[in-house]
Amino acid sequence: MAGFFSRLKEGLTKTRNNIVNGIDSVFSGFSSIDEDFYEELEEILIMGDIGVNATEKILERLREQVKENHIKEPEECKEFLIQSIKDQMQTGENAYEFELRQSVVLIIGVNGVGKTTSVGKLAGILKAQGKKVLIAAADTYRAAAGEQLAEWAKRAGVDMIGGTEGADPASVVYDAVNAAKARHVDVLLCDTAGRLHNKKNLMEELKKINRIIDKEFPDAHRENLVVLDATTGQNALNQAKEFGETADLTGIILTKMDGTAKGGIAVAIQSELNIPVKYIGVGETIEDLQKFDSEQFVNALFEKEETNEDGE
Repeated sequence: MAGFFSRLKEGLTKTRNNIVNGIDSVFSGFSSIDEDFYEELEEILIMGDIGVNATEKILERLREQVKENHIKEPEECKEFLIQSIKDQMQTGENAYEFELRQSVVLIIGVNGVGKTTSVGKLAGILKAQGKKVLIAAADTYRAAAGEQLAEWAKRAGVDMIGGTEGADPASVVYDAVNAAKARHVDVLLCDTAGRLHNKKNLMEELKKINRIIDKEFPDAHRENLVVLDATTGQNALNQAKEFGETADLTGIILTKMDGTAKGGIAVAIQSELNIPVKYIGVGETIEDLQKFDSEQFVNALFEKEETNEDGE
């Protein structure tokens, strides 16, 4: 796990330069904690893609703690600021409940965000936990999607249903759900289309798929994870909002964190949408997709050492 922490730390370099260096200059540039100090901090957090909503909450908490602890020196409240950012990103106790129950997980997202790759990596992670996993290749509009997913399925050592270009996505999901029941699969992962002729069609398709799963597999635990590309910043937030209008989103997979200065978007998304970031991607291999850990993320961002009880 230490390997992932160091990759995460390295992956957040651009974001760190964007946010942390600015924060440090505010702490060293002010001799007292006044309104100007808070305004400077606010500007840096918002410019760092942390978002207005999250920034307000972070600073509100910071003001309270400065008062409660009678802090006078800006440097002294840096730890409180870091903790306040962590508090904005807690994933909650039951974030990974689908690992413990028979589940159907829909993976949603526009083309190009790393959706199909995320399905493959997630399959690998679950298989490594000893789960019986099945993939439904229901992104039948993109010629290469089925082949790409078949390659990932092979790499992860799991079975796949569908993948024929032009097939009806809902019928692929229907077949996969019934196969999952017959084979006593623990987790069924469904890759869905990232784009149809227009947005309305795409959203209708998702509703149809959801109806089939509700009808055919009512006892299954359900997850709808939206894959977002961190490099698109505020755009990612808008995509999540749009998908949220059609599907009951339960979590976020944030990809390409290693290539962006906009990593602060992880805080914004969670705060604005109240949907937890569940997985974070910092590279190409299966190991580069990991469960999101707010403590680890913020420590990596501020280049603090890991604080895992397990000594990881």
